[in-house]
Amino acid sequence: MGSQHESIKSSSRSDLSISSDLQATRTMTMFHFFNCAILTFGPHAVYYSATPLSEYDTLGTSVKTAVVYLVTALVKLVCLATFLKVSESDIFDPSQEFLKALIGFIDVAGLYFALTQLTHRNISQNHKFQAVGLGWAFADSVLHRLAPLWVGARGLEFTWDYILQGLEANANLVY
Repeated sequence: MGSQHESIKSSSRSDLSISSDLQATRTMTMFHFFNCAILTFGPHAVYYSATPLSEYDTLGTSVKTAVVYLVTALVKLVCLATFLKVSESDIFDPSQEFLKALIGFIDVAGLYFALTQLTHRNISQNHKFQAVGLGWAFADSVLHRLAPLWVGARGLEFTWDYILQGLEANANLVY
């Protein structure tokens, strides 16, 4: 009877050890995710607060620009899926390349709309360009990097890819 009681105690200790190891692993993966997310999206907030954009209250302009970016990305996605055909060979097709270039100009049209048609407060052209650029860059980062970060950076295995992805987002903000 005593040996059964001791085996139950050791089994429960083993289960607690496994449970605490799993909890520590989950904590570390969430820490890695938040670290990469702050590295990816934090500079946008720092840029907004460090420049005169926050003084002129241009957050609304940046948010509207982000919505314009999301709409243009959706339109580009639909146009690419509708008008381009998938070729099974690597033969250069000038008409398909022309269509790709034409569809790429949807971004230019979206930026033009954001700069000219969105209501801006009495701010200078320089601040308007900065606010539109910041909103566009933030929406691009969210659209292209949030899902891979959520899926990959929370994995059990550490990889530098997501830290490098955050640094790339910072370079895109500057460029």
